[in-house]
Amino acid sequence: MATKRIESSVTSVSWIPMDAPTGMSKLAFQVGFTHYDEPPPDAIEGTAAIDELREADRFRFCNDLRAWIEVEDGSITGFEHAGRGHIGSTTVKLGPKGVTFPAVPYPDMQPDPEVRDDSVTFVQTAGGRTGVPAPRTVKHPPFVQIAAPTAWTTLALTIRADGSSEHEVRGASSFPRHWVYDREGKLAEKTATIEFKEWWKKAFGKHSPWGDSDQPAIISAVETAVERQLSSVIIGAKPEFRKLKKDDTLVEQGEEGDELFLLFDGVMRVEVDGEPVTEFGPGAILGEMAIVGEGKRTATLRAVTDCRIAAVPGDRVDRSALEEVARARRGEG
Repeated sequence: MATKRIESSVTSVSWIPMDAPTGMSKLAFQVGFTHYDEPPPDAIEGTAAIDELREADRFRFCNDLRAWIEVEDGSITGFEHAGRGHIGSTTVKLGPKGVTFPAVPYPDMQPDPEVRDDSVTFVQTAGGRTGVPAPRTVKHPPFVQIAAPTAWTTLALTIRADGSSEHEVRGASSFPRHWVYDREGKLAEKTATIEFKEWWKKAFGKHSPWGDSDQPAIISAVETAVERQLSSVIIGAKPEFRKLKKDDTLVEQGEEGDELFLLFDGVMRVEVDGEPVTEFGPGAILGEMAIVGEGKRTATLRAVTDCRIAAVPGDRVDRSALEEVARARRGEG
């Protein structure tokens, strides 16, 4: 029987969303010294697309884990890693001109694959430090350190002898945002939270996979295509940004409301009559039921983690698009 090669992949793209940094770092973005990133595309078709995104300065780094196994008579006879990390850059504005500082890649970490009778699991950590170092406070003399923090993801990919495969995000830095693409290059998952302050203080030296620690990531499902379209409309409408702490309530079931919300960061839980129904992650449009219905909230929205919310009056958004979101939520389309 002929030997069959089975290939698969999982890719993470890491980028800086609007309003994600805080403090003096946020000021650098606001005055145009550096820039936020456009959201990555819904699909990435192979390494050529990754190269195009990098050349267009669309991501900070990319972890592209690719691998294959060979199968003969149902048994695995060979396997190999075939992917690598891709580093981006930081462009800053100095007077009328822009200057680009390439980020510093760290060596890709590819431990020995985990081999079983019917599958092989590959693991890859990729990332590096940002292109522009900046000051941070430390607890020892000289109390200020000029350094660049580290960003990364750790991905796992299991390929089975029957031709199937699955992926997992085993770890990630708490900044920036990480989007995850499946074997078909389609957006499949997102990291749900950004903790800029913690990342800025601690993502140095040993506090990374190149030191002695990784960091688990909270993963959320991907929103619908129409929600991504509405996200652009909300951002363009100059929304009001709000922050919620864990367990804070955004809206209460039964109250009147005419605002629409875009979940920028964190996880929100939907509760009906005091019972949890579902949870949403970044990119989700919330509050649409009251706008397309009778003007009353049909559920309570509660923060599962710290959250950042963008809010706009509901009449600034196309009603037919909101009705499409509402139908999908009710399971009607």
